[in-house]
Amino acid sequence: MGSMEERSGLMIGVRFERDVEAVVCIGAHPDDIEVGAAGLIASLARANQTTRFLFAIAAGDDTREDEAMASAQDLLGDRVKVVFGRMTDNMLPYAHIRESKQFIRQASEMISPDLVIAPHIGDRHQDHRFVAELAHQIFRSQMILEYEIVKLEGDLGKPAIYHPMTSDEAAAKLDHLESHFASQQGKHWYHRETFAGLMRIRGVECLATDGYAEAFHANRVTLA
Repeated sequence: MGSMEERSGLMIGVRFERDVEAVVCIGAHPDDIEVGAAGLIASLARANQTTRFLFAIAAGDDTREDEAMASAQDLLGDRVKVVFGRMTDNMLPYAHIRESKQFIRQASEMISPDLVIAPHIGDRHQDHRFVAELAHQIFRSQMILEYEIVKLEGDLGKPAIYHPMTSDEAAAKLDHLESHFASQQGKHWYHRETFAGLMRIRGVECLATDGYAEAFHANRVTLA
């Protein structure tokens, strides 16, 4: 992590000054990672041309895995490796405790990350919360940024870390979500307006120049 800069007398911005060589992104389901953090991931990839990414996705069937693979490759090209746990959606804490932990642990051995991006540990969807808990158990020396996913439970909370986005970056994320994950289209929460609305709210909260941002929770952040 690098220098801090004051913004409008109210916000403090922290910029990455050293290269982030490897990032592990964890999702309970295909689409979780992109919904929560596609903007940040794309920004990291642009800023650090040699950064490698590992997407570890715990649950999903053949159709959703195909969607996730195409999405990750469109986002990051050959800089991303995608691994699947092939566990059952909505059953992670109950039917797959041992397999899930083994899957995340094996992912941790494939790459030594500088940064981990995972669901929020306070997420009320049991699958999201469970893989977030596993991330904190296994990645004990890395900074973990916890992304948010809007849903029926209304559990967004108050994040403390923001990634401001330009209008073009926000539009690119919305286009990406709209053009991938066809299996999720039509669900009551999976709408362009929903994702745009949350980014606008987070943009207001962090005084984003173009008015858009992603937001993250973090349990422990060390400034060096």
